[in-house]
Amino acid sequence: MAELKYRGRVVTAGEILYIRELIAAHPRASRRRLSQKLCEAWQWKQANGALRDMVCRGLLLMLDRAGHIELPAVKVVPHNPLVRRQRPEPVLTDTTPIVGPLQELRRVEIQHVRRTNDEPLFNSLMEQYHYLHYEQPVGEHLKFRLVRGICG
Repeated sequence: MAELKYRGRVVTAGEILYIRELIAAHPRASRRRLSQKLCEAWQWKQANGALRDMVCRGLLLMLDRAGHIELPAVKVVPHNPLVRRQRPEPVLTDTTPIVGPLQELRRVEIQHVRRTNDEPLFNSLMEQYHYLHYEQPVGEHLKFRLVRGICG
């Protein structure tokens, strides 16, 4: 068997055998429960001590798709309202170019806008002007806006 890697972790033939035995020992377990059991057995945890459950599920899915293991059928497909998320509404802004020498610019201040009234503005501007448009970010992320005007 060729070396298998997932997110930097090398998966050995012995580990694949262990996963097969884990699945056989828990025939009614969901994919989520199997990944939790595997994380516990391998002591596979995040820096904060939480199980690396989502990463483990990705590993199991990769092994299943490659034919190394056979996962149980998906039991529940949760309703995800974010799949059909509405695009941010366009916001009209002043797009007049700033012209003049650099020394005439005032101090620029940037403010964090995540979970504030200005977050829709940020989302709309990303949708309108960023080449990838707006996508709801996953994990740690920051959103900023310009607080003070930049021309004198």
